[in-house]
Amino acid sequence: MKLKIKLPFWMNKGEPLKLANAAARYWERMYQWLKFPVMQFDPLTCDERLLFLYAYQRDVKRLNSEPLALYRKRIKYAYANAADSGSVVGFKNIFERLEIGTVQILERQYGYDWDVIILRLSDNQLTNNRELLTEIIRQYGRTCRRYFFEIVHVQPMRFRCGEFNNNQHYNGSKFDFKRIYTATVILKAGGFGEVKEFNGVQQ
Repeated sequence: MKLKIKLPFWMNKGEPLKLANAAARYWERMYQWLKFPVMQFDPLTCDERLLFLYAYQRDVKRLNSEPLALYRKRIKYAYANAADSGSVVGFKNIFERLEIGTVQILERQYGYDWDVIILRLSDNQLTNNRELLTEIIRQYGRTCRRYFFEIVHVQPMRFRCGEFNNNQHYNGSKFDFKRIYTATVILKAGGFGEVKEFNGVQQ
């Protein structure tokens, strides 16, 4: 919050301007003091000296060389992650909350034992978050299950599809048209005339 006191143009100079700037700095500091206790309830904004109490309460340990922003997210979403632990959808939600990326989870695959769960990740995900992934599996993974990492590398390819068999043929059809016509005939009988229309079909 940046407080600025706007003075009339005839007072916006000299001692009145200095007094306005001093008052703005004072109330800005007061605002920070009032906001400080409220910020301590959120692990994302609380003081770092208070953060370890939230971590102890929610059973979160900081990893080696873990960024502070990621550590705060793990503490904030600890309850939600614990509620989602064990399920396939919940495991994907954990990855989304911590902004690790997407993950594909495969269970009971051919050629593997029944207790093996495969996590398909990209090369960058595994390289940048190896210790974090191990901690997530330890804390939120299924009991009596083994987790295997499988690297998926996406390589874009371009190709065109076309027909080049050089075959050519024609399809012929025979139609039998019938022409419908209307004829107008004037019939005369006994000095009187009458107009008649006849519809016919020409073969």
